[in-house]
Amino acid sequence: MAENNLTKIDSAIARTGLYGTVDEPTFSGVLSFMRRNYTKDLRGVDLAVNGIPLDLATSYRPGTRFGPHAIRVASAEVASMKPYPWGFDPFEQLGVIDYGDCYLDVHNPMTIHEAIADHARHILTSGARMLTFGGDHSMTYPLLKAHAEKYGEPLPLIHFDAHSDTWPDSSPSSLNHGTMFYKAVRDGLIDTKHSVQIGIRTWNDNFLGIHVVDATWIHRHGTDAVIGEIERLVGNRPAYLTFDIDCLDPAFAPGTGTPVCGGLSTAQALAIVRGLTGCNLIGMDIVEVSPPYDHSQITALAAAHLGCEMICLLAKRKVDGLL
Repeated sequence: MAENNLTKIDSAIARTGLYGTVDEPTFSGVLSFMRRNYTKDLRGVDLAVNGIPLDLATSYRPGTRFGPHAIRVASAEVASMKPYPWGFDPFEQLGVIDYGDCYLDVHNPMTIHEAIADHARHILTSGARMLTFGGDHSMTYPLLKAHAEKYGEPLPLIHFDAHSDTWPDSSPSSLNHGTMFYKAVRDGLIDTKHSVQIGIRTWNDNFLGIHVVDATWIHRHGTDAVIGEIERLVGNRPAYLTFDIDCLDPAFAPGTGTPVCGGLSTAQALAIVRGLTGCNLIGMDIVEVSPPYDHSQITALAAAHLGCEMICLLAKRKVDGLL
């Protein structure tokens, strides 16, 4: 093979620096997220993409342990050209790596939350921010815990979901993907006054004071109005964004564990996330992608595109001197 061809393939392990994009075939090569360096070296890194392969806390269909891998595979197509409509290469400005997955001892499930929190603490201590792929939604509790420790305060939560996940849970150690935000509010990790839940379409008797922008409201008022509500509530406070893929209607995200009809389209979700340029996102995750129930990568592609939008938001903030 000619020497110059060696740099046109497997850029995830062949690239020598953090920046730039290699135009390599979408159908081959090492499949890191968007072809970023696969490395544990956090020096100079702005954003560490990572996975939490977990599905022990699901209440219906399993399979989300395969979510991080599926999103990485789908991202090869997303990385093939400059993101639309941004028109720039975010990796020219932002140092992004794929840190790989968090190790979980699934045979000792009560160790899982602390393993995730320690994984996040290590990355956050380096100064890098996190974009985490799941995995069932229970993983967001230990991620929030680590982020709240770093920033020293309850965090505004920007939460996309079909479910509020604030149902009561009396067991502090239980693994449940429908109760972790109840626990997070109770434990002082979430600033409820400045938090918002988007796309909700399941009932809860007590939303714990978090503002809800439900799916019906979004369909009636449009994406620009949703962006305005998020910016009004969250402002420029350091905020954590969590996106449960079942926020999308099952027509757009069949590969998830607890699908609920009447949700957002992929286009609506991308427009809302893309519009959060005024938000100071200090951590982000995309959860509940379950490849065994997916069709033609519909769900994984949606997650990969959403992840790309989140990276572009951070890249723009860096260009504007806000990161």
